[in-house]
Amino acid sequence: MAVCVRILRPLGGVPTRRPWEDGSVIGTLVLAGTPIGDIADAPPRLAEELAGADVVAAEDTRRLRRLTQALGVTPKGRVVSYFEGNESARTPELVEELVGGARVLLVTDAGMPSVSDPGYRLVAAAVDRDVRVTAVPGPSAVLTALALSGLPVDRFCFEGFLPRKAGERLGRLREVAEERRTLVYFEAPHRLDDTLSAMAEVFGAERRAAVCRELTKTYEEVRRGGLGELAAWAAEGVRGEITVVVEGAPEKGPEEVGPEELVRRVRVREEAGERRKEAIAAVAVEAGVPKRVVFDAVVAAKNAAG
Repeated sequence: MAVCVRILRPLGGVPTRRPWEDGSVIGTLVLAGTPIGDIADAPPRLAEELAGADVVAAEDTRRLRRLTQALGVTPKGRVVSYFEGNESARTPELVEELVGGARVLLVTDAGMPSVSDPGYRLVAAAVDRDVRVTAVPGPSAVLTALALSGLPVDRFCFEGFLPRKAGERLGRLREVAEERRTLVYFEAPHRLDDTLSAMAEVFGAERRAAVCRELTKTYEEVRRGGLGELAAWAAEGVRGEITVVVEGAPEKGPEEVGPEELVRRVRVREEAGERRKEAIAAVAVEAGVPKRVVFDAVVAAKNAAG
């Protein structure tokens, strides 16, 4: 039988927990967004959660210390590291804490946990154990870069980091060469010129893009232009945290179909049982050409065959 935990949020405080019907208590996993640059962007609830959590799992405990000092907060709970190197080993430990009733707060170096950062494994494991998972929404380099790029944002794909090896990187880019949605990537500054050059090769040098650097920080910069132009700029060297936004593939014009292909398509439809008149009309619509063009191609092919 499914039983829900009632979560009550007092004004100005972290939610309290109500027990299950059998008296046991299930904890809560909280994913907390942290500033991507300007500390003033910290969500108001972040300080509450840091102060009240039973366990704070941080990607970098030194950065966490700087964050808590800036916010004037002293965590009451235990602070543990949770990063790529120990994520697999530490996840079961944290899940047991959650099942035992603990409120576990997960923070990464910047932005939302799980988005190209540690967190996915813990969320999946917590869900498998019916642990409640919630979030403190916060800054996101993905959405910030999209908003500043000047490119369409109604539909987009987040592709994270590209592979480091040149061949694998080109292969990944070719997979989305025809993607119509705006693409968003993270990249290290020392690989930016190689990545932009590869994008120019696969997507075309004129494809519009924006390189967003040091978002919300003192030296924030958004460089917009064609991929070829941006690759030449990046070759001089770029520093800072980088997010790249790339325009989606342009819509293709009407398909260009030659006479032989038109005849072949009509023949396929006829062999499937369609009358020639209907087949010619259907192929004309399919190829985006007048019916007369298809008819003439069919007649010419018939005459050529004798």
